[in-house]
Amino acid sequence: MTNTPPSPIRRALLSVSDKTDLVEFAHLLISHNIEILSTGGTAQTLREAKIPVTDVSAVTQFPEIMEGRVKTLHPKIHGGILAKRDHEDHQRAMSDHNITGIDLVVVNLYPFEKTVNDGADFKTCIENIDIGGPAMVRAAAKNFQHVTLLTTPADYALLKDTLPHPPSVEIRQKLAQKAFAMTGAYDCAIQNWLAQQNNDLFPERLLLSATKIQDLRYGENPHQAAGVYRTDQQLGVVNATQLQGKELSFNNLNDTDAAFALVCEFEEPAVAIIKHANPCGVAIASDCVTAYTRALACDPVSAFGGIIALNRPLDGATACEIIKIFSEVIIAPHITPEAREILKTKDKIRVLETGGLSAPRAPSLNIRTLNGGLLVQTTDTAHITQDNLRVVTQRAPTPDQVRDLLFAFTVCKHVKSNAIIYAKDGRTLGIGAGQMSRIDSTRIAAWKAAEAKLDLRDCVVASDAFFPFADGLIAAANAGATAIIQPGGSIKDQDVIAAADDHNLAMVFTGIRHFRH
Repeated sequence: MTNTPPSPIRRALLSVSDKTDLVEFAHLLISHNIEILSTGGTAQTLREAKIPVTDVSAVTQFPEIMEGRVKTLHPKIHGGILAKRDHEDHQRAMSDHNITGIDLVVVNLYPFEKTVNDGADFKTCIENIDIGGPAMVRAAAKNFQHVTLLTTPADYALLKDTLPHPPSVEIRQKLAQKAFAMTGAYDCAIQNWLAQQNNDLFPERLLLSATKIQDLRYGENPHQAAGVYRTDQQLGVVNATQLQGKELSFNNLNDTDAAFALVCEFEEPAVAIIKHANPCGVAIASDCVTAYTRALACDPVSAFGGIIALNRPLDGATACEIIKIFSEVIIAPHITPEAREILKTKDKIRVLETGGLSAPRAPSLNIRTLNGGLLVQTTDTAHITQDNLRVVTQRAPTPDQVRDLLFAFTVCKHVKSNAIIYAKDGRTLGIGAGQMSRIDSTRIAAWKAAEAKLDLRDCVVASDAFFPFADGLIAAANAGATAIIQPGGSIKDQDVIAAADDHNLAMVFTGIRHFRH
């Protein structure tokens, strides 16, 4: 970095879409005898406030043309921004071409993302792709050793106590870093929008942009650093309002996201209790308090210190039941005033209100890191209905069994593979998760049900992937299952179907696998 003392700010260029606090800031500049250059709507706003302003076109001696597409792209603007104040050749070029330095650049960009999110047509979105703004921002950021760059109204306060001098070079470098992040995110939004127009899910170069919400105390373990970032405004844990409780941890956020994604799958009132990203219990019912008590009964031991998610407003009656055991996090679309007062008696519980449900079948990308790269896939939005089921056994499931089979298979989608779910009457009875062998998951799920003293007779069983052999199906039948849902597709399907018929089981194939790794 240069050690040259910073020159006073004598000339500023203001061109902003977000005019928050603009007039007040301009008054501050004028009070320090700083000349203001401006363009378009910014200049008009300043003139209406009786603030003296020089049009950029008066400096360039060239009018704004092409509906404002070309106005600041000129050597007298970019030369004034990019010139090194301590470089003899630069100073000579400025003198030869009658270029005056610009010491302060205040620019924010056309609201492209807002325009897209508001549902604007293609032409309007194109016209909200800023060209001159990013060019000025990048020029000023590159020359931060000599130029101060402000890209948000929140930055204005940095100059209040330093004018007419700029802030320190260290602060200007941080402002430059912030600016390049802003233009990078802006280009990312445009690229992603164009990819959507072209139905290009996996472009040749994948651009990602996220905004940090906060640093976390640590990651999965205390020796790991961590932070949480926002990528969009989708309803869920990242954009929820925390009403009470301790700071959310990395593991809290991961588990809470898994819990809320699960309950959002159901149209009926649903409650899920999650531990280490796997369900301890899930239930649907006519009301939340019933759904909660039935979900808890599936595995009350594991539920201690778990995450509780609801897809309906959390009411007082349900809150009274929840506080009977220790929970880490509660998340719901809304928390009633009565429930809030009840939960305050357990002030360490983290309580999150999302404002609504996430869209479980909205298209999105699932991204995971590898050493040296990324794995990218579309999110598992497959939704199985009765129309997708193919009965493959001599016995067909009853209507009640069909409802339970669909419920169990939906839960399976949110359980680490290999996943086995026993269920009956809209509730899980036993959950086997994350085992290397499917038959082990089948046995563990039955063992968990026995530990909770739940009766598996005449229950249904769901498997996230096909049974490679008949042994897992037979183990489920011996545990009490009378109907089975699975994707099918094994080379041993006929052996498995024959075993189901031998045990008088009803079995349906979905044709859809729900691995979750």
